[in-house]
Amino acid sequence: MDLDRKDFAILDVLKENSSLSTQKIARKLGIPITTVHNRIKRLEREKIIRNYTVNIDNPKIGKNVSAFILVAVDYKLLKEIKSSQYELARKIRSNPSVEEASMVTGATDIIIKVRVSDIGSLSEFVTRYLRNVDGVEKTQTAVILNEF
Repeated sequence: MDLDRKDFAILDVLKENSSLSTQKIARKLGIPITTVHNRIKRLEREKIIRNYTVNIDNPKIGKNVSAFILVAVDYKLLKEIKSSQYELARKIRSNPSVEEASMVTGATDIIIKVRVSDIGSLSEFVTRYLRNVDGVEKTQTAVILNEF
């Protein structure tokens, strides 16, 4: 599907605030409301817009600590248990503390982003959960100091 500047402008507005009404988006962009409505419906139909989400102030809900964790995969063990890196990443992502799990190139195989209440919870997640998942060879944790 070919996107034009209007489509990208609508997507930019929705990325900033997906709760805006079609009328407010149209007013903000100076595009007729029916055009905005039809384009959003088309973007949804084409699965360019997959879902709408919220941007949560995590400290206000008790998730005060975030970290990136680099995961090295034990491919030999995965092969023995007839599993794959994809299945391992999906299993890790299913943990409620995990916000993202991405397979990457380089010395690290998977990078995950976690949000927890405190450093103790982060330690618990890494040492009692993550390092005991079959296929995880080693981890390296980087606590996030500030997010922008």
